[in-house]
Amino acid sequence: MLNIIRHGEGAGVPLLIVHGLFGSGRNWGAIAKRLSARGPVLAVDQRNHGESPRAGSQSYADMAADLAEVIAAHGGQADVLGHSMGGKAAMHLALTQPDLVRRLIVADIAPVAYNHSQSAYIAAMRGLPLEGLNGSRLEADRRLQENLDDPALRAFFLQSLDLKSDSPRWRLNLDVLEAEMEKITGWPGTGGIYEGPALFLTGANSHYVRPEHKPLISAQFPKARFVKLSGAGHWLHAEKPREFEASVIAWMEATGG
Repeated sequence: MLNIIRHGEGAGVPLLIVHGLFGSGRNWGAIAKRLSARGPVLAVDQRNHGESPRAGSQSYADMAADLAEVIAAHGGQADVLGHSMGGKAAMHLALTQPDLVRRLIVADIAPVAYNHSQSAYIAAMRGLPLEGLNGSRLEADRRLQENLDDPALRAFFLQSLDLKSDSPRWRLNLDVLEAEMEKITGWPGTGGIYEGPALFLTGANSHYVRPEHKPLISAQFPKARFVKLSGAGHWLHAEKPREFEASVIAWMEATGG
């Protein structure tokens, strides 16, 4: 089963948070903790990420099956919030096993194939010399800067670098993620209709969910509501965390608490 970081106590339908490519449940710690004031929150590490098992596939069918296993072990139903790759996994789950998903929140992604690749970031991570870091995140950032200019992206990637182990290591299965990149950026053409409440929350400065995607989304998610966060890009939950939380809470209250 996937590694799970639990927030909050009590019974009730949990909120399952599913991170995107190169992320982990730890990335969502502050947001998950605040959302847990409303009920239990489960932030998972997806396969080949964080402390979850390594596997040879990163297909959406397999990722959705992982999420189904977590939900089955925690009462049989969940509200599911997924960002980017995690949003696609959540959509696939909702379309194929709708009884498991009470409500769906998709953060800045559409059920379509994209023509970009994230393999350059894998090359940058592989290009970071891990010898002699001596637990220094500052030194790791300095070395990573040689292959990656963006400080925000460096900070994000370095959250997946384990500097406390005897030998520094990435908490990512970079080999499989690279080999499966076409599946990750793609979409398997999943059929079905999810009749439950669905929030598609996007960054106003992001181009991942375009106007031409909305009819496709509405056809499979007929109760979809679309909300944009002003001033946010693809990493909307990191760029505008309070606004992100407020949008999620307002929609959850409007759809049954």
